[in-house]
Order: sequence, then C-alpha cells, then structure tokens
Amino acid sequence: MTSTDVRKEAENSGPSGYAAARLRLLTEGARSGPPRRAALADLTDDWLTGLFDAGVGAMRGVSLVAVGGYGRGELSPRSDLDLLLLHDGGDPAAVAVLADRLWYPVWDLGLALDHSVRTPVEARRTAADDLKVQLGLLDARHIAGDRGLTAGLRTAVLADWRNQAPKRLPELRDLCAERAERQGELQFLLEPDLKEARGGLRDATALRAVAASWLADAPREGLADARRRLLDVRDALHLATGRATDRLALQEQDQVAAELGLLDADTLLRQVYEAARVIAYASDVTWREVGRVLRSRAVRPRLRAMLGGGKPVAERSPLAEGVVEQDGEVVLARTARPERDPVLPLRAAAAAAQAGLPLSLHAVRRLAATTRPLPTPWPAEAREQLVTLLGSGEPTIEVWEALEAEGLITRLLPDWERVRCRPQRNAVHIWTVDRHLIETAVRASEFTRRVSRPDLLLVAALLHDIGKGWPGDHSVAGEIIAKDVAARIGFDRQDVAVLATLVRHHLLLVETATRRDLEDPATVRSVAEAVGSQGTLELLHALTEADALATGPAAWSSWRGSLVADLVKRVAAVLAGDEPAEPEAVVATAEQERLAVEACRTGGPVLSLRAQTEPPADEEPSGAQEPEPLGVELLIAVPDQPRVLPAVAGVLAMHRLTVRTAELRALPLPDGVGGFVLLLDWRVAAEYGSLPQAARLRADLVRALDGSLDVATRLAERDAAYPRRRGVVAPPARVTVASAGSRLATVIEVRAQDAPGLLFRIGSALEDTGVRMRSAHVSTLGSNAVDAFYVTDPEGAPLPSEEAAGVARKLEETLRG
Repeated sequence: MTSTDVRKEAENSGPSGYAAARLRLLTEGARSGPPRRAALADLTDDWLTGLFDAGVGAMRGVSLVAVGGYGRGELSPRSDLDLLLLHDGGDPAAVAVLADRLWYPVWDLGLALDHSVRTPVEARRTAADDLKVQLGLLDARHIAGDRGLTAGLRTAVLADWRNQAPKRLPELRDLCAERAERQGELQFLLEPDLKEARGGLRDATALRAVAASWLADAPREGLADARRRLLDVRDALHLATGRATDRLALQEQDQVAAELGLLDADTLLRQVYEAARVIAYASDVTWREVGRVLRSRAVRPRLRAMLGGGKPVAERSPLAEGVVEQDGEVVLARTARPERDPVLPLRAAAAAAQAGLPLSLHAVRRLAATTRPLPTPWPAEAREQLVTLLGSGEPTIEVWEALEAEGLITRLLPDWERVRCRPQRNAVHIWTVDRHLIETAVRASEFTRRVSRPDLLLVAALLHDIGKGWPGDHSVAGEIIAKDVAARIGFDRQDVAVLATLVRHHLLLVETATRRDLEDPATVRSVAEAVGSQGTLELLHALTEADALATGPAAWSSWRGSLVADLVKRVAAVLAGDEPAEPEAVVATAEQERLAVEACRTGGPVLSLRAQTEPPADEEPSGAQEPEPLGVELLIAVPDQPRVLPAVAGVLAMHRLTVRTAELRALPLPDGVGGFVLLLDWRVAAEYGSLPQAARLRADLVRALDGSLDVATRLAERDAAYPRRRGVVAPPARVTVASAGSRLATVIEVRAQDAPGLLFRIGSALEDTGVRMRSAHVSTLGSNAVDAFYVTDPEGAPLPSEEAAGVARKLEETLRG
C-alpha cells in the first residue's frame, strides 16, 4: 500500500482508519527515519484536517496550527501532538465546540495531546510571558482553516522574537544551562535522556531559535545529521518500549540497536555520543557568539559617542607566533600561514589553553583545511606544544574539544579514533574513554611539581587507556600503542620505554595496594621489578592518583591514597637497595589493642562503630580535594576460630550494611596475654535508613558464631521476599589464583558483581574448602567487588598449585550457581 493509499484510508475511515493507517506506517520495515516521521506528520495532518473540516461548518476566522516538534514535522511514534486552535475572537462558543470535536477523538485514540485555544493577541501575550511557549510558536505550521490567520501569527511571532532577542536569548541560554546541570551531558551518560540532556534534542531546537533571531548562527556542518541521528534513536526507542520515553535505559539498548540495524548497544551509544558532541560543541560556539554580539551592542554606542562615530576596530593581542587574541577568542594572526607551518595547530591550541580562552571556530576550521601533516618524528616544538596544552589544566578540555570537532586530534594521533566517544559500561567511570584520558591529563597537571619529568607524566596520562579501543587487556595493548605514539611524537628510546612502562602498569599500584598484603616481601619485590627505577615509580605514583581522580568519586579516597603511598614508600626502599624485611608482628593501635584484650578476656566478639569523615591525624588529604566522607568504620575483634569472615559478613548483610572495604588479619596480643585475635576492619554504610546499634550487631554476631543464628536461611528468606528488579545482566564472577602473589600464602582473587550477602557466600565457600584464611583485602568499586584472600593449608603453608586451582574453581562455581 502506498503512502497515498494510507492517507486516503485515514481520511475515509475516521479515527479507526487513522489508527490502522498509523499502525501500518509504524510497522513498515522499509520506511524509517525522516521519511517515516514526515509520513506520520502528513497522515496526522490529513486526519486532523478531516476532523476540523467536519466541525468548523461555516465558521470563519479560525485555523488549526501545529507547534513544537509536530510543527517541525518531527513526529516520533509516541510523540505528543502539540496543537494550537487559533481564532479571531468572533465566536468563542463555536470555537469551544470545535475544540471538543478536535481534542476528544485524539484522546479517544490514547494519543498524548498538548493543546491550547487562543487569539493571535493572546498567543503573543502568552509567548511574551513564557519562553517555552514562544519557542514552540517559532515552529508554527498551518494544518487547516484560515491560512491568513496562521501566517499573520507566524510573522508577528518571528518579529517579536527578533525584536526581543537581546533580552530573550540570555534567558534561553540560562534555561539550557540549568537543564544541563539537572540532566547531565548526553555524550557521557550510560542512560541518557535524548531530549533533555546537554547535547540533546532540546539544545538542537534552541540552536534553531538562535538562528531565527538573526543575532547569531550555529555551525551548520554535521548539525542536521546529528539531530537526525538522535531522532532516529528516539523513534526506535518508542517502538521498542511502546512508551513515550526519551530516556535510553540500559535494558532497552540492545533492542534499540537491533531496531536500527546496529551491531550492539556499544555501537548505539557511540553514535549517540558522537551526535551529542556535535550539538554540544555547536551550542558552545553559538552561545559564545551570542555573548560577543550582545557585548558589542552594549559597548558600541558608548564608543561611537566617545570617538565621534565610526566602527571601532577590534584589538588584537599577540599570544604566540601566528596566534593572537581578539574579542575574547584565540584567532590566527593575519600573517599566519598554516599551509607552511604544521606546528601551528598545536601552538594555537597551547596558547589558547594557557590563556584560558576558546579557539575561534573560524581559526580551527582554517587550520583543519590548510595545515600540512607533521613530519615523523615530530619536531621538538610540536612535542613541547602538546605537553604545554596537556599541562594547562581545565582550559585544556574546551580547546581539545574544538580540535576534535574538526578532526585535528585524529589527524595528529590516529590511534585516538578507536577511543573517541567509546562508552565505558562501568559504574565507577563517569566519562567516555577519550574524555577520561583528557580529564586524567587535567588532573596530572596538578601534580607536575611532584615529578622530575612532567612531560612524561602528562603524555602517559593522555595515553594510559589508549588500548581500550583494542581487544584483550587494554594495558597490554596500550603498551604497544604507547611505544609507537611516543616514538612518533619524538621521544628518545629511553623515554619511550618509560612511557610504555607507565601505560602497561598504570593500574599496578592501586591494585596491589588495595588487594595485596603489603607486609609480604614478595608483594613489594614484584612491584619494584615491574617499575624498575625511582623515576618511573615517582611518575607512576602521580599517574595512579590522576587516573583515579579522573575516573569518578568511587575510584579514589584518602584511604586508598594512604595505601598507595605506603606501597610506594616500600617499593622506593627496595629500589634504593634495601631488601624488604620479613613481616613482623603487626603493631596495633590503642583502640585495636583494647578490643583485642577485651575479646580475649570475654572469649567472644567485641566491636566498635565510629564515623570517619576525614583522614586520620597522621595522614594528609590527597590532592586539593576536601576530605570526603568514608562511611562508618567498624572494628571487630574475635578470638581466633573458624568461620569468622562469613559470620561477620552475613550479619552485616542481614542488617543491610553495604561493605565498601574490609580487611581481616591476625593480631598478636600484648606481652603477658599471649595468643592471637582476629581483627576485622570494615568500612560500611547503611543501604537505607540509619545504622543499627552496636549492641544488636554484637548479639547477632555471637549467635552466628555459636550456630544458633542461621544466617544463610535468613538471607535466602529476605531475597525471596524482595525479588530483584530487572536490569543489566552482569558478567559472571571470575576467580583466579595470583601467580607469585605471595611467598607466605596463596592469593585467591575474586571479581564479581557486588550484591547483598556476596562476601558471606565467598567466606562460606572458602571455609568449606578447608583452607585457613591468613588475611583478606576487600573493596567495592561502584557495582564491582574486587577482593583478594590470602589462604594457607591448615599448617600455614601455601597451597600446592593443583589444590589452589581446585579451590578457585569451587569458589567460582559457587558464585556462578
């Protein structure tokens, strides 16, 4: 059936015919995108025209007008119908009857309707009071009735908008900024709102409104395609969910990708991010131009009065060779010759970032169009300008985005294409891969005074995750890429080796510090062997902190910082020639010693709860951030006995306490007391509500240890009573044996999706294998549990390799079952 046949069916069959024709149109596999949206708008126009003509009779001076998205002809499958019944005020009663004849059939079909009935004067008055109404009227389109009435309103509304632009555009800019603050940036969100988030459809509509004001215009290249792509995704989302939603939820992404013929959800997100980036960059450029024009208009009359007329010449201040500042932007000097100066893009970018100014759109486009490629290896100036750009702090981000928008970054660094707009499906990460790399460089710029080679630190920050665009371990792939890039940009062989080491081992310090026993000499020696030198260790320490700070709030804390600093101190001693000492008796704090003695005296568990909102007195806060809340510290001392870890973990899960970090170790009692007490140091937070009383925790723990409290049954009953909501299917748990992890014990590593009772299940499974737990190091990063357990046989020796593999296999089966 052709589109003409569909329209005739809608006209001839009333609401039921329209509904059938609409359904047929939406289920046609061959039609999608702009053709389907236009056809749906035409179909709806014809149906509404039929309703209007049947109800208007002999009435004159009335018209039906589509506004907003419907006015633009952008009807998605579940879009609202934005309608204005416009009349000249001659017969209000007849207009009311006509309105009922229009609105009720729409409601009867279950279509969402945003409607109003106004005279042209009322419409203009409402628009003057309500910016959103005015924006909708800018897209007014005639459907039926008096064309002259509609045309008159459109002309008047556009004239009002242009006359009031100096007042209304700042209001629109503030509205966009407030929405961005509330909804976040579309190009980085894992569950973005395609309409409301920054870089979404609302911003694209705002750019149309700015263009309609004749005050400024958006960069047009790629903008229409970006808008079309987001609309296509919204169409597919509506069809996949059957709902009028703009939020691309995780559970819908695979289906939406399939609807669009894309490979997978990651490909979908990457396309969404690319479109959002185009719109967000166009918004930045456009609003900057609006501000410049408005400032110019405000200043020009005063200058003319002072100078006696004439147009003032914009002042140009030199910033670097071929680069000047003009009117708050960085532009190319009149003498600049990009076609003869391949370093000019990096020099202009570095000058702009150092000055804290944006690169002008015209300058970036001229550089992209005319600059020759850099030779290989790069000249020293190009490398120095790159380092200067990366070390400029926050202004680096805006300048980098300007270069990337015109393709200059991938021209300078071809490997960048694989990480550009690449999503990271990890709750810890708040940025795409490429933006995370730039954020890491920004963070690293704060630490350049801590290292002897700040240039290597900044370049390593830029490259440390470059391997995420390739299959396999991104650190291994990244090492290969880093060697190639570092050589291409002109570093010598020794510096290339250092950069490769930094990229290969950028996770080494934080993973070792939080998952290994630092008292074990094998731990420290293995890090020293991987790092190789004091200078590399210094750089790796700074890179580790910059990487974590640029990842997200869950990735770094003063606690993690202190553990990493302790490890660095121990490794530095080994690199200086001091062998790590064999582990000595752990020195307890006064609080730990008090609890240990009390546990020994009573023969049962003793605990204390205390909030910790800042680092201990002997720690310095990491970086320039304010100390963040670390939750509540729970110290538990228990006389050495089996099944302590699962008992404590189970009781905490019963009380709905989320475990952020945990450590278990044997604490020797003071002289004269003798023996050992197991000390568990937890950082916990209430899932919701307030923390339980310490006395209740202790009572339940006593019962769990003596067997009178069946923790497993209680947790199973609770899980059955509160079934989990549908969500993303997490990867299966993975359990491995860390080779050469320790000389004194076998290290079992667990990676799993965090869940209530997870640590209880792990502890129970390990106890069931008959191993003895020497220590445990537990951490939660977003939704991921990352744990290491040091276990021995009953006599205290490391497990034979086959037995260790069997323990890991059984634990993995338990967690996957």
